[in-house]
Amino acid sequence: MTLPVPALDPAFDVVVDLAPLEDHGATSAGHRRVVPILGGQVTGGVEAEILPGGADWQLVRHDGTIEIDGRYSARTASGALLLLHARGLRTGAPEVLARLGRGDDVDPADYCFRTTVSIETAAPELAHLQRSLFLAAAERRASSVRYRAYRVG
Repeated sequence: MTLPVPALDPAFDVVVDLAPLEDHGATSAGHRRVVPILGGQVTGGVEAEILPGGADWQLVRHDGTIEIDGRYSARTASGALLLLHARGLRTGAPEVLARLGRGDDVDPADYCFRTTVSIETAAPELAHLQRSLFLAAAERRASSVRYRAYRVG
């Protein structure tokens, strides 16, 4: 029996506006950083405004790879609320990661920034989002993150 090869279908785009990084240093879990979320937009298959108050709770590995754990809410024009949870990795060559750490603009082809995205909502018209797995390719800018999410089919 042959297993199906998953397909990736463009689903939506996200731009998340970020506050300055909070470096918590070496905690019991590892080198912890928190990046507060100020707002942003979800566009494409879903249209919503990202609400302030979420954050990306990061762990920095010894090799510079960052474990991403972002959680934030968004509201559609009709008032429906979405909870987005992005988990993944940002990694690359040490010199590229250093440039990103300084806030330099770096071509996203020069590093790997990938997340899975899950969505939770009580809105019946958006319930289909909860039955999908999304894989995203992301870009880190000085004060924002941009990603395109693909529905895994």
